[in-house]
Amino acid sequence: MSPAAHELVFDWNSQGLDPPNRHRVSLLDETLRDGLQSASVSDPAIEDKIGLVHLMADLGIDAFAAGMPASGTRAYDDVLRLCREVAQCKLQIRVVAAGRTLARDVAPLIEISQESGLPIEAYLFVGSSPIRQSIENWDVGLLAKQSADAVSMAVRAGLRVAFVTEDTTRSRPEVLRTLFRAALDCGANRICLSDTAGHALPCGIRALADFARGVMEEFGVPVALDWHGHNDRGLALSNALYAASCGIDRIHGTTLGIGERVGNPPIELLLLNLRFMDYALSFGSPHHLVDYCKLAARALNWHIPPNWPVVGSDAFRTASGVHASAVVKSLDRGDLELADYVYSSVPANRFGLRQQIAVGFMSGTSNVSFWLRQRGIEPTQSLVASMLQAAKAGTRVLSEDELMTVVKKCVSG
Repeated sequence: MSPAAHELVFDWNSQGLDPPNRHRVSLLDETLRDGLQSASVSDPAIEDKIGLVHLMADLGIDAFAAGMPASGTRAYDDVLRLCREVAQCKLQIRVVAAGRTLARDVAPLIEISQESGLPIEAYLFVGSSPIRQSIENWDVGLLAKQSADAVSMAVRAGLRVAFVTEDTTRSRPEVLRTLFRAALDCGANRICLSDTAGHALPCGIRALADFARGVMEEFGVPVALDWHGHNDRGLALSNALYAASCGIDRIHGTTLGIGERVGNPPIELLLLNLRFMDYALSFGSPHHLVDYCKLAARALNWHIPPNWPVVGSDAFRTASGVHASAVVKSLDRGDLELADYVYSSVPANRFGLRQQIAVGFMSGTSNVSFWLRQRGIEPTQSLVASMLQAAKAGTRVLSEDELMTVVKKCVSG
């Protein structure tokens, strides 16, 4: 924000709070793993997956999940191809691949790492909640042994291991302590706390993070913590940001929040908000954010909602007369920053975008005059009145063609 705009904003977010501990937060992009578990997407072609990985690296995202290679031949081949791309192009991004705590899932991870020459991170998961144990008739002792065997197998092969307890936010502390101990004793270097069913509230995240750190202190094994959330209650983004404030080291997200059921925290909004909150965070050129989201939407056959922050078609577009008037006055001063902030907290210009003013039934003369000037047309009083009359007679924003029809009719008449 420019000094002038900054002086005009009183930030209640900073009032009454102790200075936060801004530890470094890393991001794990799960678009090509959890994102593909959405029942409404298409599995992208490998060329598009490669393009997405390059944009992830350009954005400064620390790591990405390449997939779950044990799930099938295509999955295996795509994970291997992505690993080779990262290695050959020397991309500054870590590769993660997922598997269950089973030898048949760990083996493909080892093979891919050896074939590609890339030290991938193995995210090995096991169901930990009473619900899952009841359904599957699982014994905690068996799960602990299975987890220890799988982690040991991966560590012996030189892989770094993140131990993932599914549905952590609905699991009993004594079970988590047993499973954490089994994984930590065998060399796991990360523990991933998972809100698999989107159950968590901020108070629960704090309690769980404190509990996990307490277990690590109890065992004398300091490892990093991950947060993996889902959006069933509509809290995925706010929960992820709260997890960061609780000292979680790595936060997971997906492009546009795409994922299993109602999805995950949107990684582009994690980037945006963590940056605005002054966390130590890798963030490449913001211009790549729009390209990344658009490529992901096309590759996964996903529609970006018009009201989606930053990349939605309405993110920086207004048809309201009052709002348009304020934006136009800012632009008339030649202050793009002020125009961005007068009715938004996100600066369009930093993403290579600009404020847009549409004309519709809630518009005023400012909307019409600005629209005309943008197209090099003199906004005469009669032309503005005719266009405004046409807009007020409708029930929606008028299209470019509809507005130009009014212009041509007025000019020819």
